Amino acid sequence: MHWEQLLSDRRLGAEPSERKQTSHLARSDFERDYDRLIFSPPFRRMQNKTQVFPLPGNIFVHNRLTHSLEVSCLGRSLGNMVGDCLEGRHSKFREVPFRSGLSAIVSAACLAHDMGNPPFGHSGERAISAYFKEGNGVRWRAEVEDEGGRWEDFLFFEGNANAFRLLTHQFEGRRAGGFALTYSTVASIVKYPYSSLLAGKKNKFGFFATEEDTMREVGDELGLIRLSDAPLSYVRHPLVYLVEAADDICYQIMDIEDACKLHILSFDEAEMHLMDFFGDVDKAEIQQVSRTIGDANERLGYLRAKVINLLVEEVASIFLDEENAILDGHFHGTLIQHLSPRSRSAYEACSHTAYTRIYSAHDVVDVELAGHRIFSSLLDHLIEAQVHPEYSYSRTLLSRVSSQYDTSRPTLYGKIQCALDYISGMTDIYALNFYRTITGMNLPAV
Repeated sequence: MHWEQLLSDRRLGAEPSERKQTSHLARSDFERDYDRLIFSPPFRRMQNKTQVFPLPGNIFVHNRLTHSLEVSCLGRSLGNMVGDCLEGRHSKFREVPFRSGLSAIVSAACLAHDMGNPPFGHSGERAISAYFKEGNGVRWRAEVEDEGGRWEDFLFFEGNANAFRLLTHQFEGRRAGGFALTYSTVASIVKYPYSSLLAGKKNKFGFFATEEDTMREVGDELGLIRLSDAPLSYVRHPLVYLVEAADDICYQIMDIEDACKLHILSFDEAEMHLMDFFGDVDKAEIQQVSRTIGDANERLGYLRAKVINLLVEEVASIFLDEENAILDGHFHGTLIQHLSPRSRSAYEACSHTAYTRIYSAHDVVDVELAGHRIFSSLLDHLIEAQVHPEYSYSRTLLSRVSSQYDTSRPTLYGKIQCALDYISGMTDIYALNFYRTITGMNLPAV
């Protein structure tokens, strides 16, 4: 792959004649992507979507919105570091916007990386998959497959694939190309650039059958290496590695801090995990500064910032060292998996604690239990209403669905996908209230 093709400011869905010549004082097309995402309703709705912990009452922890903003900050830093070095390394490519382009593309892609996730965090994804694997959704499988639909799209439902659809699909009343982002920004969110037919045991994939042609268009525009045509599979766009690293660093380190604030971990436990990233000399310097900070939360925040800075610098160096392997499609794993031994050991210790102590905490598990019941009920009602639109109840229920979703699609695959589009766009509170309404548990005030 080649940088001069990978960094394309052409927009998905736009005709060449629509390109405008902008002055040197205007925003770049990549910066416009960032602004377009910030001002979008789906981005705002993430303020009421769970990250890991239930949305709190009196203790503020991360939601999808604050997480995405923090990831974007790290992505900007990574883009700046890598872009600066690439600009010097490839000085002959004077027209390639390495520094400004990488910074803007990665920060925008970081904003968008979770926009397709349903309510209730990752437990929402698992609840949807469970509905089609072992819940009431199993009954639809034969009919979907008989009509030629791809059942794996639902069986392995993935927020990343849903983000690609949200950003690129022309929903009712929307412009061609969805958000009409640049090809480079769109490609930079696709962590798993292959069909659900290749999802395997990880249940990961990057695009639904309905967006396969869009993925081909993106791949052709940017010169992504195609690994196979059927099932469709590509090598990642190189900037995906930076987006992924920013996300990995943020959620792993911030989950430790949030768990401490919620008293799932003690301060000493959280401090120990974060201090393990440093050698003796750095530890002594950090402890000296920490002793001047009286507030425990501020001390933890200072230590967290030091860890994030360390990891950002490390992964930027790894990317630069592995540039040729990444461009050739031969790089394996994530940037985090190539950290120095001390950093990787400390990171894996944080990950182990997260899975054994944080993600299994009662409040987190309770959200997952509620999510299974809520999603199962919503999907039952919404799919059945589309299958039998002539029923009185169906007409009433479908009247509540936003007009941007086409509830009259002719195939069962399309009807199920419409239900998932609607549910995925809900906030936690909206999904809960809608569930209460259709089950008769909640009535409007009289």
